Amino acid sequence: MTDDRRYPTGKFSPKTGVTAAEREALIRRIEEEPALLRKAVDGLSASQLGTPYREGGWTVRQVVHHVPDSHMHAYIRCKFALTEEAPPVKPYDEKRWAELADVGVVPVATSLALMEALHERWVAFLRSLEPAAFARTLHHPEHGTITVDYLVQLYAWHGHHHAGQITSLRGRMGWR
Repeated sequence: MTDDRRYPTGKFSPKTGVTAAEREALIRRIEEEPALLRKAVDGLSASQLGTPYREGGWTVRQVVHHVPDSHMHAYIRCKFALTEEAPPVKPYDEKRWAELADVGVVPVATSLALMEALHERWVAFLRSLEPAAFARTLHHPEHGTITVDYLVQLYAWHGHHHAGQITSLRGRMGWR
């Protein structure tokens, strides 16, 4: 953990040339993320869920709903990469998604359950791939050409990153 409230687990830093062993470790991290996020919010009150993780940041509730939204996009992008030739990625405005009405009314338990089911499918999918499949590409209008390996690295970081924001807030606030 770092003192940077926005990036308590550090910034994302992808590498090229991921080995099979490194890839499996990344997939294990993706597999752990639903339980990690669930643990991060375990026992929090409605008021605590409504607390921003940092000044100017999303509330804990918004973070919890954001993670499966983002991971659903990643899962689908992985599938597009395997079934199409360098498909374009449609970006989405995650800040506006976090402000939509469902985020305020749907219990975080719903997004936690969604994430558990999604990650069960996603991890099984990733483990079914041959090594060459991880080099398949997509085209993101903001990031250029990216590979499935890049997505695996990004999302092995992403869930831990957001759970770290919540865990860091809990520590600062003395919430046990």
